[in-house]
Amino acid sequence: MKWTHAPAGTARRPARQLLAASVGNAVEWYDWYAYTFLAIYIAGQIFPRSAGDSLVPLLSAFAVFAVGFFMRPVGGLLMGAVADRRGRRTALTVTILLMGGSALLVGLTPTYAAAGVLGPVVLVVARLLQGLSVGGEFAASTTFLVESAGPGRRGLFSSFQYVSTTIGQLAAAGTAAALVAGLGERRMEEWGWRVPFLLGAVLSLVGFWIRRGAEETLRPVGEGAEETLRPARGGAARPRPGLFDALRRHPRESLLICGITAGGTLAYYTWTSYLPTYAELNAGVGKADALLAGTLSLGLFALLQPLGGLLSDRYGRKPPLLLFGLGFALLTVPLLRATGDSFGSLLLVQCAGMVLLTGFTSVSAAVNAEVFPARVRAAGIGFPYSLTVALFGGTAPYVGTLFTELGRPGLFPWYVSVVCLVSSAVYLRLPESAHKELER
Repeated sequence: MKWTHAPAGTARRPARQLLAASVGNAVEWYDWYAYTFLAIYIAGQIFPRSAGDSLVPLLSAFAVFAVGFFMRPVGGLLMGAVADRRGRRTALTVTILLMGGSALLVGLTPTYAAAGVLGPVVLVVARLLQGLSVGGEFAASTTFLVESAGPGRRGLFSSFQYVSTTIGQLAAAGTAAALVAGLGERRMEEWGWRVPFLLGAVLSLVGFWIRRGAEETLRPVGEGAEETLRPARGGAARPRPGLFDALRRHPRESLLICGITAGGTLAYYTWTSYLPTYAELNAGVGKADALLAGTLSLGLFALLQPLGGLLSDRYGRKPPLLLFGLGFALLTVPLLRATGDSFGSLLLVQCAGMVLLTGFTSVSAAVNAEVFPARVRAAGIGFPYSLTVALFGGTAPYVGTLFTELGRPGLFPWYVSVVCLVSSAVYLRLPESAHKELER
C-alpha cells in the first residue's frame, strides 16, 4: 500500500472537519490578539521604566509583538513541512499545542520587579512560539479545509479561515473589555491581564481534543499513487518532500502567492487593525467610537465570508479577487478621506471596506491551495504567504503612523491603492481554478 494525498472532497464528516479547523483557528487568533489588547498592562509589569520616558515599557511590549510577527514565515515553512510530511492533522495539533503552551507562558511570565530581566526574556520566548504557531496554522488549516471540502465547496470551506479568525479577534477584545470593566485598573495591572492567556491555554486543550478526532486528508490510497509517504511493501518509495522543495521546484507559484497576498494583507490590516487609529489621528474620532465602529464592522465581515466563498464556487475566484483589488485601488483614497469626525461616517467607511475586502478574504485560502500540488501544498503556501503578511500586513500600522509623523498622512491611502493595483494585475493573469479538480 502506497501513501499519498487522497483526493480532495473525500472527508466522511465534513462538518467535523470544518469544526476542527475553525475552532482551533479561533483559539489561535484569540491568543494572538489578546496580547495586542493587553499590551499596556503587560508593559508596566514586565519591562523596566526609563527615568525620562514613560512610553519605554509600551514600546518594548510592541517590539516583542513585532518579533512574533516576523516568526510567522518560519512557522509557515516548518509547520507546512510537517503537514506535507506527517499529515495535516498532525500539524494542526502541533500548532494549537504550541499556541496553548505559549499562552500559558505569557500568563505565567514573572514581573520585572520579581525576576528582573528574566521576565522580558520569558515573554520574548513566548511570543516567538506564538509567531511560529500562527504562521504554521494558516498553512496547515488552509490545506486541511480545502482538501476536506466536497465538490464545488472549496470556496465555502476556505471562507471559514477568516470567519474563525474574526471570531477569535472579537473574543479577545470582548474578554479584555469585560475584565477591565469587572476588575478595574488596579487589579488588571496586578494580575488581571494574565487571565485571558490562562483561559487561552485551557481553550487550546479543547481545540486539541477536537482536532485529534478530525479525519486526516493525507492518507493511504491504492497502488499507483504518484508520491509516497513511506515505502510500499516490496518497493522503494520516493522521498518525502524536503523543507525547501516548494521554493526550489515551484518558484513561480511561490512568487504568485506573494502577489496574490500583498494587496489583500495590506488592506486587511489597514481596515481591521489600523483604521480606528487612523480615524483618531487624522479625523478626530473619539477612541470609544472608533473601537465600537471597528467591532461592528468586524461582525459584518464575519457574516459576509461564507457568502463570498459560495459565490466564488459558483462564478469563479477571479471575479471577487478583481472586485477587491480594483475596488481598493480606486476607492481607498476617497474612502479614507470620507472618514469624518462622527461615528456614523467611520462606521460607513469601515463597512464599505469590509464588503470589498471579502472579495479577497473569502477566497484566498482556496486560491492558495489550488496553486500548489498536494505534495508540497502546505509548505508552499505557508512560507510565501506568511512572509508577505509580515512585510505588508504587519507593517501597515507602522507605515500609516510614520506618514502621519512626517506630516503627510494623505500618502498612506495612495500606498494602499498602489499595492492593491499591483495585486489586481496578478489576479487578472491568474488562471481560473474554481471548477478544476484539486491537483494531487
